[in-house]
Amino acid sequence: MRNSKIRASLPALALLLAGCAAGGMPGGATHLSAAQCRDLTELRNNAPLTRERNLSELAALRQAGYDPSRWFDPYYPDDLQAAQGQVDRWYHAECQQAQVK
Repeated sequence: MRNSKIRASLPALALLLAGCAAGGMPGGATHLSAAQCRDLTELRNNAPLTRERNLSELAALRQAGYDPSRWFDPYYPDDLQAAQGQVDRWYHAECQQAQVK
């Protein structure tokens, strides 16, 4: 009985995921702010570390789903690496003008 419930919900899950993938951000909104794009560009170009740049990167990682406040994280470092990958994808998609100097 349980397997039939799971099978019945798979098409709905597939449609939900397809809708999320196709939807993107509404109205051309971006994930990263101009300041985050600037700070990430500077960090990638080996600029000196500052508190503001670190906080900007942390804010982007949190926005990508990483939660550093968990006392015990059984998914570390996988969850951090996944968030870094998401921020990297956002960076390449949204910060092109900041990359060109």
